[in-house]
Amino acid sequence: MSLKIAIQGVPGSFHHQVALINFGSEAEIIPFNTFEPVAKSIAKGEADFGVMAIENSIAGAILPNYDLIDRYELSIRDEFYLPIAHQFMALPGQKIEEIQEVRSHPMAILQCKAFLAKYPQIQQFDDVDTASVAKRILEEKLSGVAAIASEIAAEIYGLEILSRDIQTIHDNFTRFIILQKEKIKSKVIPNKASFKVTIQNQKGGLAKLLTMIAEKGLDLSKIQSIPVIEKPWEYAFFIDAEFDDYFKFKEAMRLAEMDFGGVKIFGEYTSRKA
Repeated sequence: MSLKIAIQGVPGSFHHQVALINFGSEAEIIPFNTFEPVAKSIAKGEADFGVMAIENSIAGAILPNYDLIDRYELSIRDEFYLPIAHQFMALPGQKIEEIQEVRSHPMAILQCKAFLAKYPQIQQFDDVDTASVAKRILEEKLSGVAAIASEIAAEIYGLEILSRDIQTIHDNFTRFIILQKEKIKSKVIPNKASFKVTIQNQKGGLAKLLTMIAEKGLDLSKIQSIPVIEKPWEYAFFIDAEFDDYFKFKEAMRLAEMDFGGVKIFGEYTSRKA
């Protein structure tokens, strides 16, 4: 029986590409318009795994997705870095000068601001997904409307690429995480972890936590703060950290729980960053 993989986006989306690379063409892809039903389907066991973008090298973290992982009690199995190349596409036979509006995911539009600034006559509209816009242009025969999406999306939906590689920074990567419901111990010793520390309202709490983490040899690659809604003036910090010594990492987690408050580990895995 084939694995069921939940993603945000339609065929041709970047999530779809990551799912195929990681699980193969025999996997059953379950597409959703937004990220929350992706998380929910994994939590309910309707999908074996999920693929979720968590940060981009240009646009930064996708903060709501950290909250989804937390609320739905999901576990991070692995990570994947996908180089992102954006193409400007429309129905065949049109010129850029004839395009009146462009639609795409807000992060894709943000990553192409310098290109879009050259064409102030083109109105910009946020949409749920890159490839879904390409699909809609084909289905509804939308003349004068362009999509920012992948080259694969242009091929799937028969659109013409009017301008290639329009992202402002060409060394552009999105980090995706592979999610599952159950926490399964890695067969190899991990060198990266994602976790949350809730710091009680104490003077210099964050500085003390970061000092302790550094002393244990953990290298923070990401830290994001979110207020704890039910506890005024307390903050949860979502942290990604790499380490050479797994046992020092476990000691750091023990000290964090003892000295600072709640600790929740979302996943221990192998860093895939080149």
